[in-house]
Amino acid sequence: MKKTLISASVASVLTLVSFATLAEGPSFYGRLDLAVTNSDNGSTTQNGKEGTVLENNFSNLGVKGSEKISDGVEILYQMEFQVENTTQTEDSSGDDVTFKSRNTFLGLKTNAGTVLVGRNDTVFKQSEGGIDLFGNFNADIDRMVAGQDRKADGIWYYSPMIGGLLTLNATYLMDDNYEGSDEDQYALSATLGDKGLKAHNYYVAAAYNTIGGIDAYRGVAQVKLGDFKVGGLYQNTESQTTDQEGDSFFVNVSYDLNGVNLKAEYGQDDAGFGKYYKNIKDATGTDVDVTNITIGADYRISKSTLVYGHYAMYEGEHKVGTATVDLEDDNVFTVGARYDF
Repeated sequence: MKKTLISASVASVLTLVSFATLAEGPSFYGRLDLAVTNSDNGSTTQNGKEGTVLENNFSNLGVKGSEKISDGVEILYQMEFQVENTTQTEDSSGDDVTFKSRNTFLGLKTNAGTVLVGRNDTVFKQSEGGIDLFGNFNADIDRMVAGQDRKADGIWYYSPMIGGLLTLNATYLMDDNYEGSDEDQYALSATLGDKGLKAHNYYVAAAYNTIGGIDAYRGVAQVKLGDFKVGGLYQNTESQTTDQEGDSFFVNVSYDLNGVNLKAEYGQDDAGFGKYYKNIKDATGTDVDVTNITIGADYRISKSTLVYGHYAMYEGEHKVGTATVDLEDDNVFTVGARYDF
């Protein structure tokens, strides 16, 4: 009897150990990111408000994990929600919004690549790599360019790394979930190197997009040179329904000064699809010309805590009829802190 109990106990332990080796997670995580911002007119702030405001920079909660179901086959899952209960956020009916949707998907990873189904950043957006030095802040590159989308009802494919360097990626949105769209909605990208600049000291990407009412293509490059990171992005964007079309580009540099990450960025846009132009214009114009300069720094106090600050300047002009009209400048000062757990 004792031998039977011992054998059963050993078998139970081995089963639990075996399951633990197959499953990774679930792991719970989150981020709280709050900043105090002063803006001349609120054209780039998260809540669209001018003056001195409190901004919630995409604080979130999530759970993710994976489970090996056979040799070379792994289930992936993630559920993530944006948390808005630190600032006032209202829906169209005027009710406070506490949660918003973020990347949530179920996926399958095999030797032939990874497939995800659900809601996720498009591969066009993901092609930015680490080039967006002020990403998720009020100086995010989406203030100047379109295509920075997170979409639902889609399928994503990521190839295995080819030759240790190259990946091919795709996003396809299900047509029947997007009634009223006459265009196939998809994005394609190819990336070379390492977006974290750890395994390789360079990252290069090319991407094409038909999602969100635009046709766009972009090229991205970033290189690490000692304590410097230097990068650039070029994008051409064209509306699928109007004659609006133009080019945008960014160049930036960051420098690690004894743990303080110093950053500077210059951007130019003549397409007019970015959030700054959409929010600041009084009338629809042509010949858009927008300039952005951002300087800032961040410092990681600990593995979980980041403090940061930056100044961003936006200015430009466009033509309304035959008249050239200056766009209202926006000067944005921000200081904040981020805690990851």
